[in-house]
Amino acid sequence: MKRWWLTFQKGEAAEPTPTPIAEGFLLPQSAESLLAADHRRKLLGRIWQYTALSEAQFDRLYLEPIRRYASFVQQLPASESHHHAYPGGMLDHGLELVACSLKLRQSYLLPSGAAPEDQAAQADAWSAAIAYGSLLHDIGKIAVDLQVEYQSGELWHPWHGPLSQPYRFRYHRGRDYKLHGAAAGLLYTQILSPALLGWLSDYPELWSQLLFLLSDHYEQAGTLGELVLQADRVSTAQNIGGNPAKALQAPKHSLQHHLLTGLRHLVKNEFKLNQPGAAGWLTEDHLWLVSKTTTDKLRAHLLAQAVDGIPSSNIALFDELQSHGLVEATPEGKAIWNAAVTDGDWQHRFTFIRLQPSLIWANESRPDCFSGTVEPMMDSALPTDDVRESALAGPQIAAVKQTLAAVPLNQEFDYLDDLMGMLEDPAELQAEPTAASLRPTTSPEQDAAGLAFIEWLREGIRSHRLVVNDSKAKVHTVDGTFFLVTPGIFQRYAAEHPGLADAGPKSDSWRLPQRQFEKLDVHVKKPNGQNIWTCNVRGPRKTSALNGYILRDANFLGQPPPSDNPFLSLRPPHA
Repeated sequence: MKRWWLTFQKGEAAEPTPTPIAEGFLLPQSAESLLAADHRRKLLGRIWQYTALSEAQFDRLYLEPIRRYASFVQQLPASESHHHAYPGGMLDHGLELVACSLKLRQSYLLPSGAAPEDQAAQADAWSAAIAYGSLLHDIGKIAVDLQVEYQSGELWHPWHGPLSQPYRFRYHRGRDYKLHGAAAGLLYTQILSPALLGWLSDYPELWSQLLFLLSDHYEQAGTLGELVLQADRVSTAQNIGGNPAKALQAPKHSLQHHLLTGLRHLVKNEFKLNQPGAAGWLTEDHLWLVSKTTTDKLRAHLLAQAVDGIPSSNIALFDELQSHGLVEATPEGKAIWNAAVTDGDWQHRFTFIRLQPSLIWANESRPDCFSGTVEPMMDSALPTDDVRESALAGPQIAAVKQTLAAVPLNQEFDYLDDLMGMLEDPAELQAEPTAASLRPTTSPEQDAAGLAFIEWLREGIRSHRLVVNDSKAKVHTVDGTFFLVTPGIFQRYAAEHPGLADAGPKSDSWRLPQRQFEKLDVHVKKPNGQNIWTCNVRGPRKTSALNGYILRDANFLGQPPPSDNPFLSLRPPHA
């Protein structure tokens, strides 16, 4: 097949735009037309590069599922007000996830712990499964989050087949934000052919992880699940201006932008409103959000998107929200309101932050207003609307308007330059979700080799092939984090990877993964710069010692460590 996504001359194929038939309706486009946009052709070319397949193999294993995916998602967005929230956002997000996950996959030897010849024989299957899991990550949204209607008035459901008539869409109000993860099973057999599914099912470990992933059981999806979640974080953070792997130059008012988009996401997708146990109440003039719940959730959401500069304390976060004009101040000039919520016989007092509803919904339809009352508890009277508008005049109201203007409905694709640049560099996307604790200072090949050891360690602990805190274990928990016994853990790795002997004498083959691990800089060093710590081991008859490395991030291996080994105690660094 002709490589049509690479053959267009610059400027020859404009980015496809929705073609209205009747007001508010869009015309379905062919997969070729949708994928001909310049930024999508670049992503397809990068995906092909990462697969290292012939043109015929790439067309069969990758391009055909991507074309089917494009014909289903058309111009639908990936979210209502969060990432890729523009026409065609679902298609862009899917392609970005495939590219990112295949780049990340280059640092993994799969299946983990298998013999090198088995890893080589299964390499294409594991790469394809990672790509399919990434592509279908959010496919359930078009089945349960969106209502799609043909011009004839008939509702479209994706199990009927691709869109075939002029259509329009809207988001279901009050939808379950987590339901789309479970809905992928309705659709993935329409994207992946029986031949592809049959091929993947020949590899039991791969097949198990893929099925768990597609049914939204990421905790049981192993390495496939981890790679897809990492790729999702990269794509999402890039799209909303976050920092997925390195500090990018932040746009003007970026923190204000992140705070507002984060609040919009939480209110529209995660918070319950207007009921006991809710996170907020919407009245005619105000949106009242429970202060601690909102700031805790907002901080967690932004940190998950790798956004920099988020205050670590609620007090500081309240100040940021107020300084950017996103919350209304009390008559005393504070960000926190005390108010009583009354609904019939039920009444409760809360501390709130108070927003203008237009900041969240702009010109969109809003949920129904609360039928009860929210009464501020204060000594002085509330300011009138005129006083409030006057108080917000000047730089604050200008900042709010500028923020609203910075969150357009139509997305520009400048951020793809950063994403594509990151995909150029193998070292940029090799970090685990705890990337802040990993500071690579080595070549991509060395990083990949070190991360192969980390993946072996992670998978061994998850599968209980490597025991923790046993009398003969090579991994223990001390001071709330993992302690890796040296040289024992590296000798075990070298014994399971005989190919390391080619790099030097067999008796010293364990030293290579040890050096590669050290260069990742994920361990705690002593004040004098030494890498190795010593633990006293208290036995029933005698006391001995173990030497090892302490991981800086307790969650670096993908799961929290068990309780500390009561028989081990860390010696002070100066001992």
